[in-house]
Amino acid sequence: MSDERTTALHQVRDLYSSNLQEKGIGPNSVGWRDEATQQLRFRKLAHVIVPDGDTPFTYNDLGCGYGAMFPFLRDEAGAPLDLYRGYDISREMLDAARTFAADPRVELVEGARLDKKADYSFVSGTFNVRFRATDEEWLAYILEMLANAAEFSTRGFAFNLLTSYVDWKEPHLYYGDPKFFFDHCVRTFSRRVALLQDYPLYEWTIAVRL
Repeated sequence: MSDERTTALHQVRDLYSSNLQEKGIGPNSVGWRDEATQQLRFRKLAHVIVPDGDTPFTYNDLGCGYGAMFPFLRDEAGAPLDLYRGYDISREMLDAARTFAADPRVELVEGARLDKKADYSFVSGTFNVRFRATDEEWLAYILEMLANAAEFSTRGFAFNLLTSYVDWKEPHLYYGDPKFFFDHCVRTFSRRVALLQDYPLYEWTIAVRL
């Protein structure tokens, strides 16, 4: 991993740890405006889930923050939950998740990559902040992590990114071209790919069914 990518990940870790200390456990600490938009993102990511009767599913959440997606997957995803495994590079966020998502079905891992298989994997907001890493460096990182998500998912994975269809950009954020990522996912992972940009946020979601 390049020095700029490593530095960017360290800055992301420090940013969210600082946000948590300043804002407490809630959507603002992980960069979302409010709970309503956070839940909307979860619903779009859950598009990838195909219920299979009463079969309970296992989930990976890369960049899980304080575990906000766990109660959504438990109660609203339309399928029973067997295990939620949250990964994050911020120890403070994982400590918060141990409180917010206290449940025997929750496993929390300090790490930047998935290392255990699950039925479905999710990456929500994790790719948005790149700090001083170049677009090229950050794109290489994202593609590497999508391969990681595909490797450790048996049924599918979903992720979101800020959309390139904007007329103004923050210099420290990464804006993804949905056409490029859709094409990459179809060519690399599966023909069963959905691109969702039909909701009132400046972002898109891709769901890949394997």
